[in-house]
Amino acid sequence: MSAHLLKPNATFTAAQHDEIREDFERKIRAKQIVVPTNDEHVRKRLRQLGEPITLFGEGKAERRDRLRELLSRQASSAAATGAGAAGEDQGEEAEDGSESDEDEDEGEDDEGEDKAANADAAAATTAPSGYNQKEVWYHEGPEELEAARRFIAAYSLVAARERLKRQRIQVARPEPVKAAAMNESLKFARELTNYGSQIGDDRPLSSCTFSPDGKTLVTGAFTGLLKLWSSPECKLIRTLRAHAERVSSIAFHPQSGKSLDASAANFASCGVDGTVKLWSMTSETSVAAIDGHEARVSRLAYHPSGRFLASTCFDHSWRLYDFAAQKEILFQEGHSKPVYGIAFHPDGSLAGTSGMDAFGRIWDLRTGRNVMLLNGHVNALLGIDFSLDGYTVATSSEDHTIKIWDLRKQACAYTIPAHNNLVSLVKFDPVNGHYLVSAGYDNLIKVWAAGTWANIKTLSGHENKIMSLDISSDGTFFASASYDRTFKLWSNDVY
Repeated sequence: MSAHLLKPNATFTAAQHDEIREDFERKIRAKQIVVPTNDEHVRKRLRQLGEPITLFGEGKAERRDRLRELLSRQASSAAATGAGAAGEDQGEEAEDGSESDEDEDEGEDDEGEDKAANADAAAATTAPSGYNQKEVWYHEGPEELEAARRFIAAYSLVAARERLKRQRIQVARPEPVKAAAMNESLKFARELTNYGSQIGDDRPLSSCTFSPDGKTLVTGAFTGLLKLWSSPECKLIRTLRAHAERVSSIAFHPQSGKSLDASAANFASCGVDGTVKLWSMTSETSVAAIDGHEARVSRLAYHPSGRFLASTCFDHSWRLYDFAAQKEILFQEGHSKPVYGIAFHPDGSLAGTSGMDAFGRIWDLRTGRNVMLLNGHVNALLGIDFSLDGYTVATSSEDHTIKIWDLRKQACAYTIPAHNNLVSLVKFDPVNGHYLVSAGYDNLIKVWAAGTWANIKTLSGHENKIMSLDISSDGTFFASASYDRTFKLWSNDVY
């Protein structure tokens, strides 16, 4: 009798255990599902699923959690359906041993198609529609590309050796000394204030960049004009008639103001008109122009060696121009929508691109391969930057967040709910990487402590969205350019 009573209890416990395990696994999968942060998008997605767009007493966070729960249950159901279909196929094959080899092959093909369909359905819950993560196009480059890759490999090996040497010295320092250095950097950030402000143009400003020596600030505007200003005095030096439409980006050669002659090409600019121009520090006309872009050029970045200039374009590609070969040596596709931001690894070995397709990509310049996909944002990526530590990458997005990526783990390490509007760009501390700075369309600049990613300072003062941000190479000044037609310098009282 006792054995009879124990049997149902044992069966019930096992079933309950399976149910708990399945629920736990589903919750783990739910955490990996990307859902919109915009409440309007959440409501729209719920409507598409045939669910109530809002429940009584439900807030935005609860509504977002409900959508995540629904998507996770859908993914679980799809996986269960696929497993059931596979089991039925295997059962039919076992019962009918007289089927021909040809019929067995057809059954295996059907099973594979079912699994592929289920995998695609599950992927659709975590990736934007119309995007194939596996589709990366590699174009055959000119002969000069091989020489460029060899140069980059040699350059990056030396740079990496020096970086690791500095990091070993840093690690060997006593903990109180390291903590004091970190606290000093964060103390400077906490004491930041508005140092100066200037009207930069008759129309909104779109870009601002410091020269490597920090003595000059160049601003670009919707008028297509470039203006050179003395820093930190904010006095106009020169006006350049650069582009037919608004300026998209400005980038300085790493040796400008140092070993590079002032009459040589010291900085580059690009515009919505698809042009890229090179400028000296002495002339009012461009030194040269780089042709080949048929669509809007979004961003420019010089390789740390100064030999290469990268550009991102609205034709879904990014390019690499070799000044030694005086030609474009790389045309790279990989994003399904326009490519917006670009940044180089401090060693020069990698390049990171951010796309309007909500994905970022890390490219190995020595081999030309795409080595990491930054998948996690739910809207267009705008900004991307590498930290001096060599393994941390930050991306900013229209989804109002910043994501921190670890190249060693090839995964997202942290998500910062940064601004109340899109985050236009991010910049790491150029001196030691102790903090990250972001600018947003909520008219604010925010400073985040590296490691904890806590907000340690918020700078306000602009009356409209912030279009661009830069930090001087010595870290003493921040510059911001805004849609309100002004640019501002930020520092602490010491400077």
